[in-house]
Amino acid sequence: MAGKIVFISPDEKLAYKARKVISELGEDIEVCQGSYSDGVKLAKQAMEGGADIVISRGATGNLIKMNLQVPVVKVEISGYDIIQAISQAMQYSDNIGVVGSENLVSSAERMKEKMQDLLPVYITTATARSESEVENKVRQLIQQGTKVFIGGNSVICVAELYGCHGLLIESGNEAIIEAIREAKHLLEVQQEEKEKAEILKSIIDFAYDGILGIDKEGKITVFNPVVEKITGKSADQAIGKAVTDVVENTRMMDVLMSGEPELGEMQHIGGVQILTNRVPIRVDGEIRGVVATFQEVEKIQRMESQIRKKLYLKGHVAKSNFEDIIGKSKAITQVKDKARQFAAVDSTILILGETGTGKELFAQSIHNASRRAEKLFVAVNCAALPENLLESELFGYVEGAFTGARKGGKAGLFELAHNGTIFLDEISEMSPKLQARFLRVLQEKEVVRIGDDKVLPIDVRVIAASNRNLYELVEKGDFREDLYYRLCVLQLKIPPLRKRVEDIAQLVKFFMEEKSKKLNIPVKGISHEALSKLVLYQWPGNVRQLENIIERSVVLCKCAEIGIDIITEAMSGVSESEESIQLNSPGPLSGGVLKRLEGEMIKKVLEETNGNKVATAEKLGISLTTLWRRLKELEGTNDAKH
Repeated sequence: MAGKIVFISPDEKLAYKARKVISELGEDIEVCQGSYSDGVKLAKQAMEGGADIVISRGATGNLIKMNLQVPVVKVEISGYDIIQAISQAMQYSDNIGVVGSENLVSSAERMKEKMQDLLPVYITTATARSESEVENKVRQLIQQGTKVFIGGNSVICVAELYGCHGLLIESGNEAIIEAIREAKHLLEVQQEEKEKAEILKSIIDFAYDGILGIDKEGKITVFNPVVEKITGKSADQAIGKAVTDVVENTRMMDVLMSGEPELGEMQHIGGVQILTNRVPIRVDGEIRGVVATFQEVEKIQRMESQIRKKLYLKGHVAKSNFEDIIGKSKAITQVKDKARQFAAVDSTILILGETGTGKELFAQSIHNASRRAEKLFVAVNCAALPENLLESELFGYVEGAFTGARKGGKAGLFELAHNGTIFLDEISEMSPKLQARFLRVLQEKEVVRIGDDKVLPIDVRVIAASNRNLYELVEKGDFREDLYYRLCVLQLKIPPLRKRVEDIAQLVKFFMEEKSKKLNIPVKGISHEALSKLVLYQWPGNVRQLENIIERSVVLCKCAEIGIDIITEAMSGVSESEESIQLNSPGPLSGGVLKRLEGEMIKKVLEETNGNKVATAEKLGISLTTLWRRLKELEGTNDAKH
């Protein structure tokens, strides 16, 4: 047990007894001898040497306790010790005086009543609280006829100086043992409290939050380093001062008066904006102080940014919502409405769509509209990893499962997504072996790490996606039929961009503004001819391809408006068959919004070129052959109307 105990005896006899008892007990306790002021000096020296507890007796013990901030354990004087001393004193006189501490006197008073009834003895007592009082008290008792005195060393010396007998009051071994036992217990409690205080101090000092505490008088009791930094004042300057004199704009006194906590409040201290919580401290229903915790708003924002960045890099956060899906066409609106319905339930979803249609965008939006929105969204591309690596990523592994396995093993993505959503893109590229393992996860709602036999139950919402026709793969034997039907509980088909041409203008505007801001290139608009060329294109790469074309166009643009020449350059390499919409193809390309837009654009450019078809074709960014086809079709349409 850490800590140090010192025994300060007011007389030599008690010191001798104490050393003997301590030796027999095998304790490491230093014994010093000195009474009254000498005892106080010895105690002070012991404290400077690291003493935590002092054992002493009588008035000396009282003086040490009064003058020094150290716990004092008293060696008590028992009734037996007093009776023994009185019996010895009766050999000299039946008129006995007891001089000493309040404890000695009170014990003697109790014995006095009993002994005077049984024995021919007259006992007089006097309390001496200091060494200077001893001689006065002894002299007073002598004047009253006292012939023999009981007390400590100083009492004996004064009594003998006046020609009287003096008997030293002695404490028995049991009293010394009891004092040592109590001192050890007190030291143990003290050490525990010190440990708790140090732990609390460490927590307060190294906390990320600023922590400021006041007592019921409004005086500062806690002032940690974060508060020091924000206020520009040290703890030594602040502790013990009124909080209103140290912290500007403080409302801690208001909380002290009202007893009502104030949470999430904004405050300015020295030009620093902080977010603070102020809570009253109640003890037995009484408000004894207030504690405030706070953080710099800028730090909170930086920390949140770092957390978001780390999560985004890991792909564990769904960033998109349905509002982020651009388009008002009937085709995309119907799919969004269906996706919102799917978000309300936990069934497995299969999202089908060509490359670049926004399958993950829909998966994230479904997650964010579901009851799992606050949980993780874990995305993995099944085509991006080889089979063995994908298996370990999905299902995890235990230590030693294979060469290179991480020490301690690793949790798989299914475990990581527990209570959240896992999005498996390009599910068609999963090998037959992994398809079998994945099917078991879907059926049993449990996962087993590679190299382990322990079954881990999981609660995961599965969203799978593919740009291939899974049913055709099933018919060819390239995809498990049972897994297909497990995945296809709910099916969402994302329309290609050529099926929602009404949305192209809105998408172009959105991407143009986004890329302009991101690249810091001031592009304000796009010409009718350029937009017409974009609308006429079939977009095999869908929305993703359109986004790339717009970004390229913004980079190439040297003025405020993207013209047909910029779009043509951005789309360079596109073949004539890709560039032009096939007139014989079915779908919305044969009429509707696209047909009207196409007709208006061709007429407008013909007027601008005074009917020059070569110039018109060049301005529209299409071949002369394509322009003739368009004009012929427009003439046929007009004839049909007439």
